[in-house]
Amino acid sequence: MSTMRAVVVDPDVPERLALHEVESPSPAPAEALIRVSAISLNLGEVRTALLRAEAGWRPGWELAGVVEQAAADGSGPSVGASVFGMVGFGAWAERVAVPTAQLAEIPDGVTFAQAATLPVAGLTALYGLERGAILLNRKVLITGGPENVGHLYGLEGEAMLLKRKVLVTGTSGGVGHFACQLARQGGAQVVALVRRAERAASVRAMGVHEVVIGEDAELTRSFGPYHLVIDTVGGNSLRTAVTLLETDGICVNLGAAENPDMTLQNRYGSFDSPENGLVIRDIKPRRVAKDLERLAQMVASDQLHPHIGLEASWSDVAEVTRSLLDRRITGKAILHVS
Repeated sequence: MSTMRAVVVDPDVPERLALHEVESPSPAPAEALIRVSAISLNLGEVRTALLRAEAGWRPGWELAGVVEQAAADGSGPSVGASVFGMVGFGAWAERVAVPTAQLAEIPDGVTFAQAATLPVAGLTALYGLERGAILLNRKVLITGGPENVGHLYGLEGEAMLLKRKVLVTGTSGGVGHFACQLARQGGAQVVALVRRAERAASVRAMGVHEVVIGEDAELTRSFGPYHLVIDTVGGNSLRTAVTLLETDGICVNLGAAENPDMTLQNRYGSFDSPENGLVIRDIKPRRVAKDLERLAQMVASDQLHPHIGLEASWSDVAEVTRSLLDRRITGKAILHVS
């Protein structure tokens, strides 16, 4: 039996996370074996690992690295390709078996660290904006359109969010940061809500139209009403966001950073009716590989800029996860697997 190192929940060590020897994965026919170079941390998985997970659980959703063994069924990238992708758990490891439907190649000019930020935060932002734009415009399924931002364009090439007012909350986080940039790419007039003044500069650098500093979404009312609200915070922010909408406007909730214990039922209950609200619960594997490729190409062409707030060795996983849980890191935290 071959072994490797991986981050494992261990209640007997500080912050409950440690590097342990575990069994190496055996890929299924439609999975490629990836030697991991960089992993990206997300608040949801960190909360689970530090607060709730049982001993032995292995966290990790997104990764970037090199194909060590191609998929046996012939799908996906070949051996030696630089790739990035996502799994349900266990990405914080030296080697990971990744379904090729959730894997894409990294284009030239994009680093492992940049690519690792894209699967969860990038796709969540993209799909939230896409679904909101579809409901807002009441058009058919969005396909095609200009290169790299096709899903924010209609069949005629019309920008789905052109001149629409879009409010994004939690914009110093990974999802909010990408949502602002993608909404701008789609032609929207973007108002960004950021909690802390020291984080406003990085938000302004994205080219948003207005930056509002504070925790209360009510502070953004003077710039509304909004055609679309992308809420990443939940709690009171979500309840207020619904009141900031134009008639027939749409609010898309992508998370509950303010109140992680807020149930899905409560999140749905924040909307006046099913017609003005949508909760994105997870990412479906229907077209993940193609959309990952699209996001990576946008980074390569300087259209999309991942915000990396910290890079460290994965041997520092306990310290970094605590900093992320305590909200001391702005943007994405990246750990390099040595």
